[in-house]
Amino acid sequence: MCGIVGYIGNKQAAPILLDGLSKLEYRGYDSAGIAVYNGEKIDMVKSKGRLKVLDELTHGGETLPGTVGIGHTRWATHGSPSDKNAHPHFNKDNSIVVVHNGIIENYLKLKKKLEKKGYKFVSETDTEVVAHLLDYYYNGNPLQAVTKIMHRMEGSYALGIIFQDHPDELYAVRKDSPLIVGHTDGGNIIASDVPAVLKYTRNVFFIENEEIVRMTRDTMEFFTVDEEPIEKESVKIDWDINAAEKGGYEHFMLKEMYEQPKAITDTFSPRLKDGNIVIEELNMSDEDIKAIKKIMIVACGSAYHTGITSKYVFEDMARLPVEVDLASEFRYRRPILEEGTLVIVISQSGETADTLAALRESQELGAKVLGIVNVVGSSIAREADNVMYTWAGPEIAVATTKAYSAQLIALYLLAMKFAYVRGMVDASEMEELIRDMKALPAQVEMLLNNKGKIQRFANRYLAAKDVFFIGRGIDYAISLEGSLKLKEISYIHSEAYAAGELKHGTISLIEEGTLVAAVLTQRDLYKKMISNMVEVGTRGAFVLAVTNEGNVEVERAADYVIYIPETNKYFTNSLAIIPLQLFGYYIAIGRGCDVDKPRNLAKSVTVE
Repeated sequence: MCGIVGYIGNKQAAPILLDGLSKLEYRGYDSAGIAVYNGEKIDMVKSKGRLKVLDELTHGGETLPGTVGIGHTRWATHGSPSDKNAHPHFNKDNSIVVVHNGIIENYLKLKKKLEKKGYKFVSETDTEVVAHLLDYYYNGNPLQAVTKIMHRMEGSYALGIIFQDHPDELYAVRKDSPLIVGHTDGGNIIASDVPAVLKYTRNVFFIENEEIVRMTRDTMEFFTVDEEPIEKESVKIDWDINAAEKGGYEHFMLKEMYEQPKAITDTFSPRLKDGNIVIEELNMSDEDIKAIKKIMIVACGSAYHTGITSKYVFEDMARLPVEVDLASEFRYRRPILEEGTLVIVISQSGETADTLAALRESQELGAKVLGIVNVVGSSIAREADNVMYTWAGPEIAVATTKAYSAQLIALYLLAMKFAYVRGMVDASEMEELIRDMKALPAQVEMLLNNKGKIQRFANRYLAAKDVFFIGRGIDYAISLEGSLKLKEISYIHSEAYAAGELKHGTISLIEEGTLVAAVLTQRDLYKKMISNMVEVGTRGAFVLAVTNEGNVEVERAADYVIYIPETNKYFTNSLAIIPLQLFGYYIAIGRGCDVDKPRNLAKSVTVE
């Protein structure tokens, strides 16, 4: 959530800031602003609404000349979306300007202290406190002022700062909120995420917690919070810059759905060698794997749903007990991590605040942590004991599709590896699993190419007010994700339930015309699911079924059936989720929703 871009160099800063911010729109925002030093003073323009409003106000940046500047897209936390609450924020005489991602948790205490010192506040934000606090401690030495505020602020923050007295310098600061910096042709750039800099550089430095960067046009220096110089090594970003563009698709979400076959292939291919699963980055011997007594999976949102799927897979295939926890709950419930517990944290961005906190909590309790992430060099990737990357490439749409599919593959691979090492799967069974996994990309592509049928069905339900998704076992996990996809981009109320729970209250909500999406891909549960479908159908529900090819019996209980190709029972989520993604997408399009940037949501949730 929120986006930061800063530039110092020999080119005009404003166009670069606007361009970089446009690459961060996917993160979610409600206002935007930029500030540029024009040679005499700092000019600022900011506005509520989309970035195009700011672009029009500044004529593409032409009205803000200068070669050093900072920009921001804000997602409201403290104070409603408005021009005055938009970033950047000034100090009292407009000589220090700040952009900020994160939350200053003790801002009210700091604000009261500053007000007693005579400081006046024009916004409702916690960020304005940062600008005035810098002013309070500034004595001509920017670095010293920055370190002093860091010692006094609590919470999370990534900061971009310009001091008018030092117009040839740009400062960047990070604590628990992502920030990267990189050398460009003729200057240096800061940003909160990789897509903003791909056009300008491939070599970036990931700023660690409580580190400060001082940049000029030609230099880049790193310091600790105690002003001690430190050395850092850059990381090369191999993402294709075209992967962060729409490439002719109407929306990033549709493009990323069509990239799922490649994301799946790229995630499993490097790990399949001579009929075996080789996960080199796991750094676990067979003895280490055999010593695992329990797996704890911690994640948020869609990543949490992949964890629920993998619970069924790990327990049935590898016979390992698995507990799945929401990261936002895990960090506050004093978890019990016994010896032999492996904690797996899952995050597309690698910066999810609650998941990162869970990682640190687990390590403090002595557990080994494996991170499954999509972004190379992200905080979780750097801090986990081991990391397994999902090679999905940049995902721009807020609603995840290809990263979700890649996470599933990574978890399947882990389960297969653990099952084989523990003697729960033999060589012939492993051969069959690998064969079915290799078939998934083509099967996903086939389902995507059948989108017309799903679009026609979706058009019938544009006015729906409530939709229920039901399933059992892995199908329940699929239902959770299908429901989330629909609600987050179409704003239709949707819920997912374990089908066996219908009688315990939920069935009272079913009335004439209610849409119920039933997922049944687990053969052992077909009859149970069909009974549940009949239950809701007799109460007036219209039943949409997603099931395996050949399960024609379902047609007697469903009003509309979508068939998926045959695959291994453990892998059905990878196929059944495709028509549900498409269904949510076409419902949202038909209702005129902004599918790439749904209201109130952010791509990377870097604050609580």
